[in-house]
Amino acid sequence: TIADKLGRRPLLILTMSCCILLYIAMAFSIGQNAPVPLIVLLWALVRSTLNMQRPALQSMTVDLSTKERLTETFGLMIIGGNLGFATGPALGGYLAGQVTYAWLFGLGAGIFGLTFLLIIFFLKESFKVSSERVPIGSIFSAGRDRQLLLFTAVCFMLYLVSGQLASTLSVYTVSHAGFTTAQFGTLLTLNGLMITVVQYPATRLMSRFSLGSALVVGALLYGIGYLTMTWVGPYALALMAVAVITSGEICCTPTIMTVVGKLASANWRGRYMAFFGMSETLGMSLGPLMGGFLLDRFPGQPIFVWGVSAILAVGAAIGFGRFGRRLKK
Repeated sequence: TIADKLGRRPLLILTMSCCILLYIAMAFSIGQNAPVPLIVLLWALVRSTLNMQRPALQSMTVDLSTKERLTETFGLMIIGGNLGFATGPALGGYLAGQVTYAWLFGLGAGIFGLTFLLIIFFLKESFKVSSERVPIGSIFSAGRDRQLLLFTAVCFMLYLVSGQLASTLSVYTVSHAGFTTAQFGTLLTLNGLMITVVQYPATRLMSRFSLGSALVVGALLYGIGYLTMTWVGPYALALMAVAVITSGEICCTPTIMTVVGKLASANWRGRYMAFFGMSETLGMSLGPLMGGFLLDRFPGQPIFVWGVSAILAVGAAIGFGRFGRRLKK
């Protein structure tokens, strides 16, 4: 709602300022051996503040991109985010051996500070500020759009599936399939490398097809990849399964954001992105809970674990197929 009322840039400036202050507070608290609950609270505030940025960033992407190249633009954003997630832990792991944890968060505050300066001096507002009254609760008004609500419900099924990658899969491959933690780590590395290398050319290729077709193919790839995990024992088969799952992610992630961006008018993009983001967060949070329950309930019967994920993915593919008929390319 702030992104629609005040603009995308002011929200980014506000949240980035809060992140700088929170990281400084984290550094000071850790350096002073503050109580753990206080540190946990500060970290929760950091995560919440970072999530507040997403609707503004996604709305700005839609503002600045042409409709014909919107999926391609989101693909580039995903590559940038993936590179950050890959580089951050590696850099943090190296620095952890050189400085204290307090200084790590101090350096994090410095990186946020640099980003803040880039926003101030180089990032221009992409949206003409709306004069309409935008109450805080209006984020839920986006749910009155039946198309958005239906699309969100279908995507929720897919997010329950995609949430298995870093949680259920780690427990299953290490505790049930006998993989080492290093072998599981290479599965995530494969995921990251594929997104970095393949995402952009794949997005260019997908632009030749309808949005609905790309989503159907992506959801089916998710289902095939996770169902293959049922027979994982050989390490090579796990690599193949993750490659198929990642291919589904490459198809779906930028396309989903394109659909949400196209459903919203300029004055409602922030609210649409925020409403959809809540369902994404909920699905990615409940997915690991679902996977953990199935692992405990059906030990030694992986078909029940990965079969459920495959069924949900196929259900999402059917939903995307029906919804895709209402979408323009």
